[in-house]
Amino acid sequence: MNIRTNILLRVYAAFGLIILFAVAVMAKMFQVQVVQGDRYRSMADSLSTKYATVEASRGNIYSIDGSLLATSVPEYDVRMDLLAGGIEDKEVFFSKVDSLAAKLSGYFKDKTEREYSRALRNARQDKQRYFLVKRNISYQDLKAIKKFPIFNMGRYKGGLIAVQENKRILPFRDLAYRTIGYYNVHSTAAVGLEGAYGDYINGETGRRLVQRIAGGVWMPVNEDAEIAPKAGADVISTIDVNIQDLAQNALKKQLIKSAADFGCVLVMEVKTGEIKAISNFTKVAPDTYKETYNYAIAQSAEPGSTFKLASYLVAMDDNKFGPNDIVDTEGGNYKLYRHTIRDHENEGVISMKVAFEKSSNVAIVKQIYKGYKDNPSEFTDKLHALHLNDKLGLQISGEGTPLVKTPKSKSWSGLTLPQMAYGYELKMSPIQILTLYNAVANNGKMIAPLFVHEIRRLGNTVELFKARTIKDKICSDRTLGLLKEMLEGVVEEGTASTIKSDLYRIAGKTGTAQVADGANGYRGKRQYQASFCGYFPADNPKYSMIVVVQNPTKGSYYASSVAGPVFREVADVVFGSDLEMNSSYKAPQLVGNTKMPEVKGRYKKSTQNVYKAFGVKALLASTNQEELGIDTNSGIAYKEVKMNKGLVPNVEGMGLKDALFVLGNSGLSPVVKGNGEVVSQSLAAGTPIYKGTRILIELQ
Repeated sequence: MNIRTNILLRVYAAFGLIILFAVAVMAKMFQVQVVQGDRYRSMADSLSTKYATVEASRGNIYSIDGSLLATSVPEYDVRMDLLAGGIEDKEVFFSKVDSLAAKLSGYFKDKTEREYSRALRNARQDKQRYFLVKRNISYQDLKAIKKFPIFNMGRYKGGLIAVQENKRILPFRDLAYRTIGYYNVHSTAAVGLEGAYGDYINGETGRRLVQRIAGGVWMPVNEDAEIAPKAGADVISTIDVNIQDLAQNALKKQLIKSAADFGCVLVMEVKTGEIKAISNFTKVAPDTYKETYNYAIAQSAEPGSTFKLASYLVAMDDNKFGPNDIVDTEGGNYKLYRHTIRDHENEGVISMKVAFEKSSNVAIVKQIYKGYKDNPSEFTDKLHALHLNDKLGLQISGEGTPLVKTPKSKSWSGLTLPQMAYGYELKMSPIQILTLYNAVANNGKMIAPLFVHEIRRLGNTVELFKARTIKDKICSDRTLGLLKEMLEGVVEEGTASTIKSDLYRIAGKTGTAQVADGANGYRGKRQYQASFCGYFPADNPKYSMIVVVQNPTKGSYYASSVAGPVFREVADVVFGSDLEMNSSYKAPQLVGNTKMPEVKGRYKKSTQNVYKAFGVKALLASTNQEELGIDTNSGIAYKEVKMNKGLVPNVEGMGLKDALFVLGNSGLSPVVKGNGEVVSQSLAAGTPIYKGTRILIELQ
């Protein structure tokens, strides 16, 4: 054998060894990856651990009266370790699994006993250590299933694993829904108080050690988190639940009656700027309205005649005209630059005070154009000085951007100044208009609206919010007095006379604005926005309010018939329930010549039996007898109290026990002043009753 052949043999032998080695390696890889793959992957997974975030329990949101508006409640996903120590023995598991399945099926009623048993057996066969038994159960449910077979052995023996999640609930459901808002930790969605004060409400997250098990599932290593989360702080809102409920019901009722597209109502406390009620409803189906958008703060639109307050304020403060100046409304049609400004009615020659009360467009246009046509910046600068072109800087996001044009604006034209005079060619949101009216009620001091009163943690105040002043004085005292007089005149003698009250005075202004129909402008389909903005009681204002109803399609579209009634309904109940406002009111007192024995109202037969037993002659007061007057010299006249569900009863003339009995059974919360017989009640008989409504009864 020569050298060359020897070398070749050696090369072939080496090559063969390499091939054999490669085959052996491939065989081993096949065995590891395919034959024993699950085993090794499980081992690798079991060695993987990390820290996972544990979400904190979010803080609560309360109304100003302490009612719970939003809170977090725990929910649990129930899982099971099928290889737990106590059931590692097959005999123990299979002897109890059917009993557990029967309990689960009987309690949750979502699967049959057989289905539960099969699922648990299959999970056992697959050696699952984090098997999902049931999602989203309550704490009470968790307490119950901890007593079930196997689970009653505890986590480490029975394999029960409860994973807590916090669910946000609103106890009052849709009450102030958009203002309370929502917060989604997994996205950027943040609305209302939930979003604006998320840094306080969310608390501080904790950390939990989790272990990766077969299937890529992360399972908590320990029952408790290694670093416990810190619960969030509580937000005390300015919302008053009773006023909020009242405002919502009144608005929704009017929207349904008018078949309107949407509407909103805002109630603000004059001195503090605190928003006591805010409601927004959008029509989602015939006669069905839901809160889908916060129009009150976000909807910037042409306000119409409610803006005339600003025009009068600026012009009278500049001495351009006075309330007694006379103007010719020219038959209710005034042409300017080939454009006709129209009034609802022909008012003829009237004073500027009457023009305000009757809402004459022609009168204010003529005076503003006359006073500022040579220098329109003088007018717009004053509007800007009132901060009407500035956002209010609200505590919640989404505020609409106001627009008050100046001669430098690109869209400025010869018609802009006269159009602005009565609320067109500018944009403001309802809350921005309300802030101006509130400033008049607040003796000229303009303050920013508040939605949050306080932040608390564990009962201790973290931050307290007070009114932020936007402008110390919006006009002179003289102008302010004139404006107040005219605002009262609108209700006493003007366009809002239908909402006049005999118990207290209302001040405000109606606004019926035509709304542009998209690209068709004002030549398209006619749509209107009806609004009323004002305050009450006018002599000592405590609350200001704005009501806006968009595109009423049934019945009248005028503000006095659409927005005014909502204002009046809310104001009536708020006034009647507020002891501070109505304490000075004294109802007429009627003189009688008898005193009724103390009896519980409504029990006619019992009363008759008592009278009969004591030999007292009882005179039944019929309707006709009441009108003619009843001679009670030879007996005692009485009548049975008729209680209409949902309406305030008449308790005048009753003793305290009778009055409390009747009012309590009607769902009212009575507040008593004095002693003797009831001589007056703060809520008129026959008016609607709203949840938690208080009523003051005075006795003498």
